[in-house]
Amino acid sequence: MEKEKTDKKDHILDAAEKVFAEHGYDGASTRMISGEAGVNMAMLSYYFGSKEGVFLAIFERRIAAFQATLLSINNDESLGAWDKLMQFVDRYLDKVINNNCFHIMLNREISKPKKTELTDKITSIVMKNVHVFHQIIEDGVKSGAFSKEADKELLVATMFGTKNYIVNTPHLSSAILGYDVMEAKNQDEKLKPRLKTYMKNLLRAYLMNENDNK
Repeated sequence: MEKEKTDKKDHILDAAEKVFAEHGYDGASTRMISGEAGVNMAMLSYYFGSKEGVFLAIFERRIAAFQATLLSINNDESLGAWDKLMQFVDRYLDKVINNNCFHIMLNREISKPKKTELTDKITSIVMKNVHVFHQIIEDGVKSGAFSKEADKELLVATMFGTKNYIVNTPHLSSAILGYDVMEAKNQDEKLKPRLKTYMKNLLRAYLMNENDNK
């Protein structure tokens, strides 16, 4: 019974992601979501209460699931700072490139110039994973593995900003990179490997201590 309930909720959230990605939070409605999910309004209300409840549940589900993966990397004492960083890049880029609807939806809301209670809630949820990346960099600096001159906050912005640009400007990114970044085959065979290599090389060049180059 509990599994059936979870499956229904996940089905509704999957449908809601598509609706929010296409119409934005303001343009979407619970009627659109229930129609896309093929459920009645009463069920939607029972599980999530409101449109905002559905919206936040999508973020909680995506971020919480991924955070467990990232924390397992950060908490693995058998891994050195560089190994943790490289694994983070691999897992992060695999995840974000595969979840285009979610990240389009995310960027649309957090890039709004007007700050609202909803954007504050979203930011708080997303920052959970940002903190993991920041902690990996900070621990590497403290251990001496990474350069002490590293600007941790701007490095976070570079990592997440590069992804945001590719995912949220697909037409321009496709023209720049020379292939359709929205096509699944291109994402798996070209975009993800290219982004991983680029980010790893960028991080190595920036974080490496001067003595390591000698």
